[in-house]
Amino acid sequence: MNVHCIGWNSFHDSSYKISRQPADDGYMLILLKSSGIFSINGSDEEADRDTVIVYDGSSEQSYRADGGMLIYDWIKFDADGDADFLESLEIPVNTLIRYTDADFLSGIIRSIANEFYSVSARRVKMIDSLLKTLLIKISEAQFTRENIQQNVDPHYNILVELREKIYRNPQLKWNVDVMAANVNMSRSYFQHVYRELFGVSCISDVISAKIEKAKEILSETSCTVSQIAAMCGYDNEEHFMRQFKKLVGVTPTAYRKK
Repeated sequence: MNVHCIGWNSFHDSSYKISRQPADDGYMLILLKSSGIFSINGSDEEADRDTVIVYDGSSEQSYRADGGMLIYDWIKFDADGDADFLESLEIPVNTLIRYTDADFLSGIIRSIANEFYSVSARRVKMIDSLLKTLLIKISEAQFTRENIQQNVDPHYNILVELREKIYRNPQLKWNVDVMAANVNMSRSYFQHVYRELFGVSCISDVISAKIEKAKEILSETSCTVSQIAAMCGYDNEEHFMRQFKKLVGVTPTAYRKK
């Protein structure tokens, strides 16, 4: 996988409009962080934030702001020998795809951008690995919507909202009883449906949310490990350090140095 150019947190005013004619030179991935309007097969389609589209070279790329600021991440790339891998993911191209955890995707794109503009000896391998991870996650979202949502309705939307709330506020005291009450389900039924929908237990997901928040704080601030533990909802610094190393593979201090 090769990245030709990339933009993270790009923004344009309400007059912004892009229109590119079909060009067989790879793919264009866009992740919306605001609402926008896309022209697909000659028809305008409104797209909410947290929407992804992967253009291939056969389609015109036409999108614009819908009256407010247009904010989005984007990557122009080619498969470069990985065409079979990309095809196996069955990501629908030139199609709007909703993704419930867009902050996670945006974090991957930001990491790709950091590698793209770095001078690291391993930047090419890192970009390839991160881009494949990004595409796999988008593919999983498509699979979830088509194959799982129908099995858990009418609880799909409220569980997605709960998960988003957990990842936005990992410092809160989330436990099974609190989460189940939040969506008005029994404890056992909630645990079953949550795992069926997201492929992970609710408690494991809470821990993942805490660790992702910790990684963000470690990368962007000079807060101490003790402060970060408290900011992520841990009462015990040692507990935080053990869980961080178990999930990330290194200690918080080592992660910051990297």
